[in-house]
Amino acid sequence: MTKLRSNTKWDNIIEVIDQNRYMIPRHYKYGMNVDAMIFSSPELIKHVLTDLSLEQAANVATLPGIVGKSLAMPDMHQGYGFPIGGVAGMDPETGVVSPGGVGFDINCGVRLISSPLSFKDVESNLDELVTALFKAVPTGAGKDGRIHLSSRELDAVLKGGSKWAVKEGYGINADLERTEDGGCLPHAVETAVTERARKRGGSQLGTLGSGNHFLEVDVVDQIFDREAAEAFGLFDQQICFMVHCGSRGLGHQVCTDFVANMQPVMKRYDITLADRELACCPINSPEGQSYLGAMAAAANFAFANRQCITEWIRKVVRKLYGGSTNLSLVYDVAHNMAKFENHTVDGKDMRVLVHRKGATRAFPAGRPELAEMFRKTGQPVIIPGDMGRASYVLVGTEQALKETFGSVCHGAGRLMSRTQARKNRQSKDVIAALKARGVIAKASTREGLTEEVPEAYKPIDDVVRAVKDAGLARPVARLKPIGVVKG
Repeated sequence: MTKLRSNTKWDNIIEVIDQNRYMIPRHYKYGMNVDAMIFSSPELIKHVLTDLSLEQAANVATLPGIVGKSLAMPDMHQGYGFPIGGVAGMDPETGVVSPGGVGFDINCGVRLISSPLSFKDVESNLDELVTALFKAVPTGAGKDGRIHLSSRELDAVLKGGSKWAVKEGYGINADLERTEDGGCLPHAVETAVTERARKRGGSQLGTLGSGNHFLEVDVVDQIFDREAAEAFGLFDQQICFMVHCGSRGLGHQVCTDFVANMQPVMKRYDITLADRELACCPINSPEGQSYLGAMAAAANFAFANRQCITEWIRKVVRKLYGGSTNLSLVYDVAHNMAKFENHTVDGKDMRVLVHRKGATRAFPAGRPELAEMFRKTGQPVIIPGDMGRASYVLVGTEQALKETFGSVCHGAGRLMSRTQARKNRQSKDVIAALKARGVIAKASTREGLTEEVPEAYKPIDDVVRAVKDAGLARPVARLKPIGVVKG
């Protein structure tokens, strides 16, 4: 094994296993129960040597009951407690659940929707299409939607997720088969969601939000795996729509509430943390079970949120291109979640609570969780890049099951903070620069554009190459953005 040569402290700590695997050994820090494995590349690893993300990956390795390794994906960067791009599996009997291992935007995820349209069909009225989508989908921080729920109806959303939305006319049954977990986590406990969380997010169903959330019009510009692309319903020069959003204010408040609730009771369970942001409780404790119930309810809200937005998109497309223009869901995948799954760890088959924080499930063919249509191909893995370059569809591998609990990156990963990104930038200049790339952008705020400039993110091609070279997923198709709606 070799060492890094970066002129940082990590040169004497990290063991370079190969070009895509960088290990922080468990003897690095007192209390580490397992090694920390970073999946990256020589180009990408340099971006995380001076923030706290590597230290955070090591801190996660100190959590009680962690099994396998503390993991981080090629898009990793500094987060709250866990690094963004972090993955950790916990023994259900001895392990803990940490809200910081899921994140504040519970079940933030990505949904890819295919159309029968090709680029030539929308080229002449692309501006009209993007404008119509911008008007149809409410955007912005704290923005309310046009679905007004009673308390009883909100309970039904928290219990039913996408199933509730489809039942209410916001989609079709086929959408459920193409959504992770069928769009509904059955162990949701709506009463575990506080009144404050309900008030913050209860009026936001069917809204995009702000920050890095977006709605894109994309064109399939390259296909790498024809067979898988055909199975997923993708073809050259096809117009697709990508939605990235989560549980809005409701999920954020659930995380806030449980971080606050867990911090004062950890002494009762004899838990000492390397970082207070890793606030956690035993999985089987009342606090742990309450969080898992509330998290699942927030996740269901997010599934329903993306399902309702899908209906707004369908209505716009039917109005502009004819009532028989049908949009099909390719897949909806979550990247902020903690879920019980069956995995083989150190040669032993066991049930594991997998935390994925800014990481995407990437199950290969044969997994029983997958709908029948994906049993032979594996599930689609949707990895958005930035609003000026590209996004990818991949499919998971057996190697990912062996090494990462079937997980890969969730995006390109930030290079700049939002403050750095918007410094000395004007939204009109960002719009002009995107237009020069062939992208029409609409946003409800200046910051929605200046904070999300392409340069604020790592090159998505480099990130996907690292995933591919590590053997964790296979690229199926590359999509180029041509229209962007931001908060």
